[in-house]
Amino acid sequence: MSAPTPRPGRLVRSPAVRRDGQWWLVSGAGSILATDPAFTNMLDGFTQAMTAADQAVADLRVRQSQSPASRAGDKR
Repeated sequence: MSAPTPRPGRLVRSPAVRRDGQWWLVSGAGSILATDPAFTNMLDGFTQAMTAADQAVADLRVRQSQSPASRAGDKR
């Protein structure tokens, strides 16, 4: 099973932006294409980790919003 492709958009709290399958570093002075495979692989990995963390938080919120009776089976 292959890892999901990072979504387009800005990487949170960074100048890294993914456009058309490529990473760009963007600032007020301009932008530059990131071409170093080690660097872009790290950006992809970080994006995947952030996506997984966001999903885990969303799952926890759903579980917490369920009624206590429906969670009774979850306790051990």
